[in-house]
Amino acid sequence: MADRRHESSPEAALRSAVPPQFGEIHIRTRGRLPHWEKEEGLYFVTFHLADALPRTVLAAIAERHRILYAAKGSGANLLPRHKAFLAQYSPKKLEAYFDRGSGACLLANPQVAAAMAAALHFWHGEKYCLVAWCIMPNHVHVICRMLPGYFLGEVVKSWKVHVARVTNRLLGRAGVLWQREYYDRLIRGAGEFDRAVGYVLSNPERAGLLGWKWVWSEGQEALGTAGQETGAPPERDV
Repeated sequence: MADRRHESSPEAALRSAVPPQFGEIHIRTRGRLPHWEKEEGLYFVTFHLADALPRTVLAAIAERHRILYAAKGSGANLLPRHKAFLAQYSPKKLEAYFDRGSGACLLANPQVAAAMAAALHFWHGEKYCLVAWCIMPNHVHVICRMLPGYFLGEVVKSWKVHVARVTNRLLGRAGVLWQREYYDRLIRGAGEFDRAVGYVLSNPERAGLLGWKWVWSEGQEALGTAGQETGAPPERDV
């Protein structure tokens, strides 16, 4: 399936995107964070480069998720100090931090971004169906639906492993490229779906990245393939 660059409005992408379906949710834990999974689930997932946040902030994010998870499980009301802590590390504030371009921003390298785009599309239509993605300088947003028999954690790991290997080879570097965790939200309603797609497609503009081409959505006109311009396709271990 041909890749397509997004060069239209979020509204046009929403009109052409595949409508979501919703069903039963199961919770699993992986690493520090709880992850919500559903067979053929539709997800909004974000993952970051290892240097995008300091360890203290990563620990605070994990604690934020722990507090929310515990409160949801017990039905207890949050204490004022917990509410203040959650507000301090809210997704909106963290996203603004990422958009300022913290860290080395290796995904701003066209070859690295191309490798990321190629990895995202490699199993598109076989293990998952992509709806939209955006490769930012230090993080990646993806909206996708998992196909039967495949799970988000395995797919995200395959993206990360391949791109880390390509990046280290291209840049002559060694060591960890990605933060260990990823952040996923199981989309459970049409309104949430529309907001997620609009958010992903408008992320470069909000961050002040004019002319940023590393944005894609299903259903747009075939204007070229970002992942084929400067990067080689992944090997079949992705």
